[in-house]
Amino acid sequence: MNKTLKNILVILIALVIASTSFAGGFLTGHLTPFVGLPFQTDQQPLITAPPTASADQQSATPADLQTLFSPFWEAWNLIHENYVDQPVDDVALMRGAISGMMGALGDEHSSYMDPEMFKQANSELEGEYEGIGAYVDTTTEYLTITSPIPDSPADRAGLRPGDQVIAIDGEDMTGVNAELARRKVLGPAGTTVHLTIFREGEAEPLEFEVVRDKIVIKSATGKMLENGIAYVQVTTFGAKTTPELLAALKDVMAQNPKGLILDLRNNGGGFLNTSVEVTSQFLSDGVVLYEQYGDGTRNTFDVQSGGLATKIPMVVLINEGTASASEIVAGALQDYERAKLVGVTSYGKGSVQNWIPLSGEQGAVRITIAKWLTPRERTIHKVGLTPDVVVEMTEDDYKNDLDPQLDKAVAVLLEMIGQ
Repeated sequence: MNKTLKNILVILIALVIASTSFAGGFLTGHLTPFVGLPFQTDQQPLITAPPTASADQQSATPADLQTLFSPFWEAWNLIHENYVDQPVDDVALMRGAISGMMGALGDEHSSYMDPEMFKQANSELEGEYEGIGAYVDTTTEYLTITSPIPDSPADRAGLRPGDQVIAIDGEDMTGVNAELARRKVLGPAGTTVHLTIFREGEAEPLEFEVVRDKIVIKSATGKMLENGIAYVQVTTFGAKTTPELLAALKDVMAQNPKGLILDLRNNGGGFLNTSVEVTSQFLSDGVVLYEQYGDGTRNTFDVQSGGLATKIPMVVLINEGTASASEIVAGALQDYERAKLVGVTSYGKGSVQNWIPLSGEQGAVRITIAKWLTPRERTIHKVGLTPDVVVEMTEDDYKNDLDPQLDKAVAVLLEMIGQ
């Protein structure tokens, strides 16, 4: 036990940044303490002197942190000596301590991911997993849909960005950690989950039966529209996005399009490096983004040479589900006036998280290390990108499968090319 804890403490103190990525965080629980005198019986008096840390526990703690960690070891020993249900789960206590420490940062995007959470997070970015097929925000009071994946069970069921999951299979999610709610939604392909949804503008909650499926995320696709316009959609920024985008661009560019629409709507983000690679397909040179650290230093990410569509007139579609890495792409293209943005204000996720695996396959910590700025040094965190042309989707548009945002993008592009 002490050896394991010693290793964990050393890891937490000496975390090494491994790989940069963008992702949402989860909401930590808030505990309301009881007020008043503690309950006691004649047979069991109150503990007046908590046990101090043992010699082994002291040796497991770095010398310069022994005073700081004394209350931690006291609490640990009190639990093992006094908690009613013994034996306690030491691994669960260790994970809970890490989770509480991350929550104490007060940053909704910094968190602890247990092994299963870490596995799910990686599988989604690798391109396939089993569930309903929606990117979600777990930093809100209720699990919130940020972007259904196109043609996924969530999309076909009619879930939309901004939908809040207030009950799952009839179980009220009020006060339930949003990350726990997310895991309840996941499940084997072929099974059904019943979601009760609060949607702004609706008088009553909405009910959805969603059949889970194996979600294979085709992250980039392309096709030709009328009037010689190419249409490319990027739905996430994962491990397969760049090669899939290159294939889509080669296909449409071979047909000599007059203009190109890049659709980043409902793209919940992904890897930072992938966002740089995607942006580089549409810019000849320049800065893609700046990574700004708390001490004032920054990293600069430049355009990579060899883009396939650096000259063609462009329009980029964004909406409230356009977040994180997709906002990097849209922000850079807007700053350089390389493309006009059409749609509604984007989500506003402008911070950078590192996912750092812990030893012994004990999950990972996700730490906000920086904020990113557009080439013109704009920050979009909690603000979002404002489109050049605002076009909203109405309830009738959704019901009748209409897309006025795409229609307007086509019109704007035709005007740009003088057609």
